Order: sequence, then structure tokens, then C-alpha cells
Amino acid sequence: MNDQNVVYVTKEGLEKMKEELEYLTKVKRPEISERLQAAISQGDLSENADYSFAKQEQAFMEGRIIDLEDSLRRAKVIKDSGPGDRVRVGSTVTILENGFDEEETYRIVGVQEADPANGYISNESPIGRALLGAKAGEVVTVETPSGGLELTIKTIS
Repeated sequence: MNDQNVVYVTKEGLEKMKEELEYLTKVKRPEISERLQAAISQGDLSENADYSFAKQEQAFMEGRIIDLEDSLRRAKVIKDSGPGDRVRVGSTVTILENGFDEEETYRIVGVQEADPANGYISNESPIGRALLGAKAGEVVTVETPSGGLELTIKTIS
């Protein structure tokens, strides 16, 4: 498997993905199936809102199941090998945007676990890509739709 096909996840993230897949296949899928059966039993499906909604929900859920199954097949658990001198997937990085006084701390994770509001950014995001391979003290430039940002890497752990 080449690195382009790898889905990086933490150990906790892998467990969450497995739990979500189990919930969708063992709980949600049967629930939707029951709702579809009930809607079908009402007769005319062409104007049946319950049926239409359940079919849409089923399609979304089945897509998510396929996505999770594919991601789990390609998953590579990020090894927590402690602090390194360069930013890598799994690193926790404290940065300072040039021109600002407030430091921000992010953990670099795979796409499946990205949650920027809670400090988890994807290795494939513009900031994540710019930080990968950099050392503490370096200034990296992040290309964003609104222009370039310069970030100073304060610490890596």
C-alpha cells in the first residue's frame, strides 16, 4: 500500500471508526429498514414523505458505511513514538501566526479524525501540509484562499 492510499488514524480514532461502523450496520441499518417497511405498507410511494425520507437516510448511511469500510481497510495507526525534531502525523505542534500574540496548538491527524475546533487538523489540510517535516523555530508559509500565512513553529511534541 503506498502512502497516498493510507488513512492515518490514532488508536482512539480507529476504535471510534469501528464503533461507528458497528452502530450503523447493527443498529441504524435495521431501524431504517423497519421504517422503510412501514412506509411501503402505507401504499402509494410516489407521495409518501416517510418513504422518501427513509430512502434518503438509507442512501446517506450506506455511503458512510462504504466510506468507513474503505478507510478501515487502508488505516494505518499513528505510532506515538514521543517527541521528534520534525513535525509528522501524530505530532502536537504549537504555532504562532506572525503578527499575532496568541499561540495555537494542534495535533496533526489523518483526514478521518480532523476536528479543527478541538485542535485536530488533517495532515492533508493546508496548515497540516505546510507543517509536515518542519522543525521547531522554523517559519512556514501556508497558502490559503485568502493569501499566505506565516506561522512560526514554537514546539513539537
